[in-house]
Amino acid sequence: MRGQWFIDGTWQPLEEEESNKIEQEHLSCFRGQQMQENFDIEVSKPIDGKDGSGINYSAIHSFKLSRNHVDWHSMDEVYLYSDATTSKIARTVTQKLGFSKASSSGTRLHRGYVEEATLEDKPSQTTHIVFVVHGIGQKMDQGRIIKNTAMMREAARKIEERHFSNHATHVEFLPVEWRSKLTLDGDTVDSITPDKVRGLRDMLNSSAMDIMYYTSPLYRDELVKGLQQELNRLYSLFCSRNPDFEEKGGKVSIVSHSLGCVITYDIMTGWNPVRLYEQLLQKEEELPDERWMSYEERHLLDELYMTKRRLREIEERLQGLKASSMTQTPALKFKVENFFCMGSPLAVFLALRGIRPGNTGSQDHILPREICNRLLNIFHPTDPVAYRLEPLILKHYSNISPVQIHWYNTSNPLPYESMKPNYLHPAKEPTSVTENEGISTVPSPVTSPVLSRRHYGESITNIGKASILGAASIGKGLGGMLFSRFGRSSASQPSEISRDTIEDEKKPIASPPTTTVATQTLPHSSSGFLDSAYFRLQGSFFNLPQLLFPENVMQNKDNTLVELDHRIDFELREGLVESRYWSAVTSHTAYWSSLDVALFLLTFMYKHEHDNNAKPNLDPI
Repeated sequence: MRGQWFIDGTWQPLEEEESNKIEQEHLSCFRGQQMQENFDIEVSKPIDGKDGSGINYSAIHSFKLSRNHVDWHSMDEVYLYSDATTSKIARTVTQKLGFSKASSSGTRLHRGYVEEATLEDKPSQTTHIVFVVHGIGQKMDQGRIIKNTAMMREAARKIEERHFSNHATHVEFLPVEWRSKLTLDGDTVDSITPDKVRGLRDMLNSSAMDIMYYTSPLYRDELVKGLQQELNRLYSLFCSRNPDFEEKGGKVSIVSHSLGCVITYDIMTGWNPVRLYEQLLQKEEELPDERWMSYEERHLLDELYMTKRRLREIEERLQGLKASSMTQTPALKFKVENFFCMGSPLAVFLALRGIRPGNTGSQDHILPREICNRLLNIFHPTDPVAYRLEPLILKHYSNISPVQIHWYNTSNPLPYESMKPNYLHPAKEPTSVTENEGISTVPSPVTSPVLSRRHYGESITNIGKASILGAASIGKGLGGMLFSRFGRSSASQPSEISRDTIEDEKKPIASPPTTTVATQTLPHSSSGFLDSAYFRLQGSFFNLPQLLFPENVMQNKDNTLVELDHRIDFELREGLVESRYWSAVTSHTAYWSSLDVALFLLTFMYKHEHDNNAKPNLDPI
């Protein structure tokens, strides 16, 4: 926002539209006159009242706005009044009691800020703008995204001064508030809400209801268009005030939170459930009717099928002609350089839409690079709303821990591109085993987890593995396979596992020289959800799904496991004395003021400059 007229006392700027109208009216009346230099002017005589001499000092000019009006008592004395009914009544009562109009309900305005600007105040040239998109709950606390963006901007400034001070460029964070302008159902939901525990119900209506709106085919498009139009409006406004931004190749990134990640993703990719539904209906129409039909009925159905196919061909040709004659307007007016998801449920939405792991490590599997250059998923380990994206690209990455985000005060941290994978379960570490090699469950120093405790998933899965081993030891054969788990959290009865069995699992166990077994973690089978289960047979460990489904192992031609082109999941570190239960409540909104998040964002935003420099003088990169 650009400020011209400011409120006395708080020095907050007026809304830009009203400020421009007041400025035009002020110039038309007082152009050529000189303002007084000091803002601290005491009103020595009453306004809209009479002094002892009986002279009446009234407004010399008045201007009507939509919900307010402005009175000029002099060139330097300007007051804003509300035209609401309650304000009018209050003004009438106070004026009859002898108070002036300005002192009773007026807000004094100043043209220009309280401090004069200097050349040193001018920020560096903005080469990268970041749109910050909110999730649910904005209706409950309007303006919260502006405050959250201010916190993120302040944290980024501290990081820039500390680690990026040698850069002559500047990253600007701009809030995108898209919820308040939407109509949706109006007040229908409020009218059907019972009065008991009204506060809790209103909170849910103002927050969680946004998820239901987005899954509704009636209101989904309104949410998508609301965010899309606001992004394009802000980008056009910024470019109009910074004409060199596009000419000099300025970049745009998006930081989305919670549900905002899903809406932003759908805008970039153009995903539409209506088209998906039409495709399903089309497939159902093409399925043959297996009930008995007479010759005449089947003949008519064949003619109907041929007519529909002919009609579809004509429609496709017509659509092709339209597409060739007019270029399709992209949803966004800019190319997204980086798409940062914070506390994002996007992976759940994609999984429910049918996205399944592929056989290549490219980001294009879920978000093409021509749409967005880099996708990064940031989450706190105890955030109950956040989910991982990497296992949707390559299944075995569910056994590889997310990349740990560096603390902002870490000295000389390892670059993210140089960090090697850490396996959640080292006993399942993917390696290629030749015919003359045995299997060792001892993790290598490179792939061992660097932290003594894992943030999530480890305890439950280790209990499940130990349950499998204990059951297999008792069964002494294939009967133990029946105890293999069908998910990470399905293992139970941990108290029945003997300590000797668990300790035995941690020891290196040599396989017979004639045994050939691969130890990659595999995708779930298409018919069930059998995860990687281990059973003991004649003193050796075998990976059950690899014996049953060897074709599902994603390997390159040189017998090495397929890896991602670049990592996507990045995890914040837990505090040493942090309570996980309390953190689960607060972690979803803890990203805005985090200096670790600010350093992470700036690291990737300045990366294009690092690539151009031979030796960037930046310790944390």
